Amino acid sequence: MLWRRHTVYRDRAGGVVIRGEHVQRWISLAPSGRRDEILLRAGRILDGGTTAPARSETVVPLRAGTGELATACRRLLAETAADAAPPAPAAPARTKRSEKPKRPGRKGKRMSLASWMALACVVGVVALYAYSTATTGTH
Repeated sequence: MLWRRHTVYRDRAGGVVIRGEHVQRWISLAPSGRRDEILLRAGRILDGGTTAPARSETVVPLRAGTGELATACRRLLAETAADAAPPAPAAPARTKRSEKPKRPGRKGKRMSLASWMALACVVGVVALYAYSTATTGTH
């Protein structure tokens, strides 16, 4: 299912790009120019399918664990989504009504299976990139 919803390809500079047409976002992983670092960039996909310039970027050391890399990817994609979101209209005043009791133990939203799959794909692509760089001797 992941491959039906995301497009993974190499860009001109040799980095890896993952496009999510269904969420209108892209993220790329490329060498940063410094040894043992990777440049993460995220941006939007415009209506015609063209890629808008990156809205946010960060550099992550390759020695960092997959958890730190995944956190950086999630943060960049969240920033990109927040930048593109239209301002929410003011909420009307609430009328008094009975509210459903909140379930204990659940704080915030949970990630969907598709989000976990996309995250696993990003981590796998980074690991593959690091492995191929290490085995070919390219520094």
